[in-house]
This record gives sequence, structure tokens and C-alpha cells, in this order.
Amino acid sequence: MANAVEHGVFPGGVLLWANRGNVLYHKAFGVTDLRFGIPVTLNTIFDLASLTKPLATTLAVAELIASGRLSWKTDLQDVLPAALGTDKARITIDMLLRHRSGLPAHRPYFKTIKTAPCMEARMHLRQMVLHEPLVNEPGSKETYSDLGFILLAWVVEAVSGVRLDIFVRNQIFNPLKINDLFFNPLCSDSAPSLVKNTSLVFAATSHCPWRRKMILGEVEDENAWAAGGIEGHAGLFGTAAAVHCLCSQILQALENKESKVLNSSVIRCFTDTKNGMTRPAGFDSPSGEDSSSGRFFSKRSVGHLGFTGTSFWIDPDNGLITVLLTNRVHPSRENINIKKFRPVIHDLIASAYKGNIQM
Repeated sequence: MANAVEHGVFPGGVLLWANRGNVLYHKAFGVTDLRFGIPVTLNTIFDLASLTKPLATTLAVAELIASGRLSWKTDLQDVLPAALGTDKARITIDMLLRHRSGLPAHRPYFKTIKTAPCMEARMHLRQMVLHEPLVNEPGSKETYSDLGFILLAWVVEAVSGVRLDIFVRNQIFNPLKINDLFFNPLCSDSAPSLVKNTSLVFAATSHCPWRRKMILGEVEDENAWAAGGIEGHAGLFGTAAAVHCLCSQILQALENKESKVLNSSVIRCFTDTKNGMTRPAGFDSPSGEDSSSGRFFSKRSVGHLGFTGTSFWIDPDNGLITVLLTNRVHPSRENINIKKFRPVIHDLIASAYKGNIQM
């Protein structure tokens, strides 16, 4: 980690690895912001980017399925009347979770919605996704898509009647007493922004040419930012300890042990790769020798990567949990050295873990 900072893989980061709930390593490295040299600490808040998908949106959907308010096979048209008559009508919840909806990976909607009033921006974004032409027949092919998770956030809110950030806070984070996982609303008419909270130290991300500033405490993803900071694909912030706490609950569910908030049978269905599919529902899995998780995580492992330089991996075969949070996009997104770094650090962790735990 220190070498990675020295060689510019990222300005700063926090690494945590654990045997289930027992933390074996938790250290901070580097700086939060190259302009000011503020040291990263264990309490530094990172933009978790696409970790929002598994740790917020996916778990919200899991809760709705566990409570019987939603099903894997539910068609979009059954919960979103706006989908009626569109080519999205028969897309199922399972297709959205497994990135098999037929939607494209990304579209720069922020260029259009940036001038919309804040409270209207999210609905504008959703309508644009709903009317985006499909690139594949639903269910036929896997295409990792932010757009599908924008629709899933809409589904969560339509079924629950509660905004996504409030739902996961009340149903998941608060019962686990996790205070350091949160969305940061950017609309003054929505909820107070946490950026000016002087007790929180955020890791800076990139210098955004569109926003014309260094991003600090605001979601890096432009579509999520333009929609007010709360979306299904991005917007979650947190510390490594908070991510680990939630991952340990996911691991308990995978091990068929009682979790305080997660339904074990539902979570195990989410992580099952159906019909030979490589991607679990809402999560990712090791992709062979070139996996960012390295060479030693089992095929049953689940995790996810975040664009800003974040990741987590959970291995139910041996109880290993790893959390790596960095600000590799600071000051520029062009720095992609973390691609080579991730498998190396995870191989080192696996070796050290084997020496500490009877496997």
C-alpha cells in the first residue's frame, strides 16, 4: 500500500481484511487531497462509486423480496406503470440485477438534465433511461449497465414508497448501527448536504471539467450528481470499517447463519450463478486468472469494484473479507494503475490470511 502511494497508483487509501467479523488488518496510507496533504485516516470517507449497487440497491431489492413485496420474476411494467407499452415492460427484476436487461452500459444523460430543477432531475433521468433504445433482447446477453440500477432504484421507491437512501438507512444501516455508510443529497430541498460537516473528512476525487472544480464530498459520477446525489448505481459514501460491517452480514447470510437484517435464503439466491451465468444478482464474482481479486479467492466469492478505486471481496469458503478504498481518480481519472495493483494486493492478502487462519 505504501509503495502504491509512492508510485502514484493512488494518493491515499485504506486497506482492511478480516476473518468474518474479526478484523486482522486495518491501516490507512497516503493523503486525502494532494492540494493540502491531509493524511488519510481510518475515518476517512470515500466515494464508494459502484459499490452502491451491491451494498445499497441490491440489498434494498433483497429486503423487498424477503418481505414478499417483490419477486425475481416481477416484470418492470408490474411495478412501474410508466414502463407499460415500452420495450422495457417485460424486463424482470432478475434481469436488471444480473445486467441482462438489454440496456446499454452508460449514457451521458447529465449533459441534458443538468439544467433541470433539482427535484425534477431524478425523474428526468429515469424517463431518459426508460426511453433509451435497448442494445440487446432482454435476457439474451450480459452487458454491465448503470442504467439498469437506475431503474432498480425507481422500483425500490415505487414499491416501498420511500426514497432509496432513506429505505436502506432505516431497513439496513441503522439496525446494524452503521453510521458511516450514507448518501450525500445535493438538493437543498431534499436533505442537508454533508459536505460542510466539519467532522467528516472526505477523500477528494477528480478535477471535473464539466463542474470545473476538484470534487470533494460530492458523488463523482455525473449522472448521479445531476440527479441530486442519490441513485441506484452510485452515490454511496463510507469508511472501510462500515463496508466491512455490512460485508460481514452478507457473509453470515451466505453461510446460512442468522443475520440481523438480511434474509439468508434470499441472499444465497442472489449469489447463485444461474444457468452457467458468471455474474451473481447485484454482485460480481472472480473472473478467472485475470480477476481483480487475484488468484486465490474461491469461485463462490462475491464482491464488486468501484470506479473511484474501491472494492470489496467476500469468500464464503474461508471467511475472508477484504475492503480496499482508494481515491485513485484524484486528481485525474486517467490514472488506471490500480488495474494491475488490485490482483497483486489481493494475492498478498490471501497469503497472509492463510498464515493467520486455519483454512
